[in-house]
Amino acid sequence: MRAIALAVACVALALGGCAVDPIHARRAAATAAAAQDHALTCTATDACAIASPYQDLAATAMHESRPGAPVHYVNLLDQGADSLLLRVHLIRAARKSIDIQTFIFAEDDAGYLMLDELVKAARRGVRVRIIVDQLFSLDDVELLAQLARAHVNFELRVYNPTFHKARTPPLEFAAGIACCFFQFNQRMHNKLFLVDDAIGIAGGRNYENRYFDWDDAFDYRDRDVLVAGPAARQMAASFERFWANRRSVPLSRLRDVASRILADGLNARPYALHAYRDPARVAALTARADDAGYIRAQFADAAMRVGDVEYFSDAPDKFEEPDQPRDDELSRHILELFQSAKAEIVMQTPYLVLSRTARRVFAEQHRAHPGLRIIVSTNSLAATDAFYVYALSYKYKKRYLKLGFEIHEFKPFPADADALIAGYANLGNDSTGPRRYRKYERAPLTEHGVRLGLHAKSIVIDGNIAMIGSHNFDPRSDHYNTESGFIIHDRAFAQVVRASILRDCAPGNAWTIARRQGTNWISRLNRAIGDFSARLPIFDIWPYRYASSFELKPGCTPLPPGAPGFYDCYADVGDFPEVDLPLKTIYTRIVTAFGAGLHSIL
Repeated sequence: MRAIALAVACVALALGGCAVDPIHARRAAATAAAAQDHALTCTATDACAIASPYQDLAATAMHESRPGAPVHYVNLLDQGADSLLLRVHLIRAARKSIDIQTFIFAEDDAGYLMLDELVKAARRGVRVRIIVDQLFSLDDVELLAQLARAHVNFELRVYNPTFHKARTPPLEFAAGIACCFFQFNQRMHNKLFLVDDAIGIAGGRNYENRYFDWDDAFDYRDRDVLVAGPAARQMAASFERFWANRRSVPLSRLRDVASRILADGLNARPYALHAYRDPARVAALTARADDAGYIRAQFADAAMRVGDVEYFSDAPDKFEEPDQPRDDELSRHILELFQSAKAEIVMQTPYLVLSRTARRVFAEQHRAHPGLRIIVSTNSLAATDAFYVYALSYKYKKRYLKLGFEIHEFKPFPADADALIAGYANLGNDSTGPRRYRKYERAPLTEHGVRLGLHAKSIVIDGNIAMIGSHNFDPRSDHYNTESGFIIHDRAFAQVVRASILRDCAPGNAWTIARRQGTNWISRLNRAIGDFSARLPIFDIWPYRYASSFELKPGCTPLPPGAPGFYDCYADVGDFPEVDLPLKTIYTRIVTAFGAGLHSIL
């Protein structure tokens, strides 16, 4: 162990100070600029943009907005393939600019499709700027070198690169944790998509197949919102702050990319459009993206006219001056939303691990408003993509139930699965034949097929205000990540979001979490020992927990936990229903027992 630690420390020391030197960076930037494509495929003032009903809606919203009385048009994007379709459509409809921020930009069909569309937009005269967080985004150095010279209108920057490189191999990943833990954990989790400073999309989705119902093993149940109107200017201002921040690094200043650019020289291979793993599916979506009539009928005509829409984003220097109020702007507004609730909070988060401040606010609300309903939709162990985070949620189930939470854990194969990803069929993807299924190996289950897991982050307050964004309502989002999202003050829209979350809580789609049944002395002793064990700072080793998962029995009406007759209508299905591998439950219990110290970073 000492030898391993010494090796990691040596790598950290060797790499920690190895920023690309200024002369090397300038040479790489000059070489990329000299090799950049300057040709335009269009000379029209509108950059040959396709017609889009959203450009019309944005123009109407801007024209009719007044100080103190803004106008916006919004669409809730609940289905992944629809969200990807609208992104491609809006890229093709862009006339001046496209700005994108994302935490993950994968090298798969969805990621390559976005890159290809963005480069084509740049070639027809649109200014394209992208900021990706380095840790889980594009790491193909050859591809990044091609993007650096793809076109004079195209620029990509990398946020907080580890050791000033695009790629982070496993040893450097470990070295980053060992030498620079706090800096390594500072991630840009924002999701922003902005066209012409007038039409924006924000929410939970990154750029990877699983966020758009395109993965054949594991797809996310996620949520975005499209907004046309003056709130897009707030998005533009936020993007500019990140773009100008020193943590957003141009490609030519990354050591590995700069070296590749210099090695390639002026005769380097230009950026070429990608071959897709499922070309028929991509062709079906891109053909539909050009169909303005379809876009109008399916989306724009259904856009809701609302008033007050606010876009909030943490500052890019949130970590350097954490005591400044402006730095954690979104976190503070979320707490204010919780504090303003009088009757009901409906919340959806993939990771139910609350910060100390959030627990205090909920405790205060529970005392001040005993009748306040707090309905929570989150992942089960079978559905989650992060079992170690679930383990901490599992540890604190009693704490949350005592605060009045009604917790519903999403099933990996929900009854409404076909409807939840209906956008897949609507886009003509059935032309490629049946979806290919394979077992998702990270959490072996009792069934086979495309597993679903929650990734949406949304709140509805008293049925009147909705928040949709990237914030997971957890300590990591509060203290380590920058986050962003929309808060929409409109009852009709809030009711649509509320209905969407409650659908995910329905008995066919989720298990209900409740106190285990039992009132005898053995049950009381078990709970007492469990309470003592849970309060221990590290060694929470008591295996019998306060709460369990419950399934609605056939013929019964859904009831909240604690309601008369609950145990008559619900069957206890155990701690980890549908998880097939005993080792997974053992791992979960180990993290529950010994992982309390990781609470703030998982």
